[in-house]
Amino acid sequence: MTSFDEAYVLPDPRAYFAQLGPYEYQAPHHAQQVFRDLLAELPPGERVMLDLCCSYGINAALVNHDVTLDELYERYTGPKAAELSTPELIEWDREFYAGRRLPEAAGSIGVDISRPAVGYALAVGLLDEGYCENLETGDPDTELSRAAAGAGLITVTGGVAFLTERTFGRLLSAVARPVPVAAFVLRTVDFRAVTACLESHGLAVERSTDTYPQRRFTDPGEQRRAVEAVTALGEDPTGKEGDGWYHNRLHLARA
Repeated sequence: MTSFDEAYVLPDPRAYFAQLGPYEYQAPHHAQQVFRDLLAELPPGERVMLDLCCSYGINAALVNHDVTLDELYERYTGPKAAELSTPELIEWDREFYAGRRLPEAAGSIGVDISRPAVGYALAVGLLDEGYCENLETGDPDTELSRAAAGAGLITVTGGVAFLTERTFGRLLSAVARPVPVAAFVLRTVDFRAVTACLESHGLAVERSTDTYPQRRFTDPGEQRRAVEAVTALGEDPTGKEGDGWYHNRLHLARA
């Protein structure tokens, strides 16, 4: 996959939206109502979302506020945002999200390896708690373990291509109970090892038949590799990767 790593390590999300916009990245849009519905099914005291690969808090913004992904693209790539320093953007965003916050907003915990992205999401109030940790390489620290124990739903959209069963196993061990996991997974990704991990923690995994466009390919080489990957996994790229789009599907794990 083409790397957009540089868009995730800046102090605010303007480059994230500017770089992903031309490829119509839309995974958080498809997840928005799914995550809201799953949180609404939980008892009030358990409505806490722990978002893996949270970056700048995009999923938390969409789940807990009266806003769409298209509005966020317009906001962060518009002339007003371009005029502001990062501290000014934070103040502008803090007021914006406070005014759009939904009465039924859930608690929000974010985990990401980008300290600037997590810091921004905390500064503007999108996350109640945020942790810069790499669970691929080590166990969660004491504070993240404490926070994870209070989560009612674990979510992830764009980051599954970079995660393995190590992250999910370490996180679920910290939670110490079979908390539901909602993961939007690219069709290019072999999710079988993660599925086995989730099942070992008492969760049954449902794999949706529907798929959702994630983003357009950046070049023919990326498309060719994706077509080869989905074909190797027994998927048909016709009308999806074959038409120029990454597609993902929801894997929902619950007891």
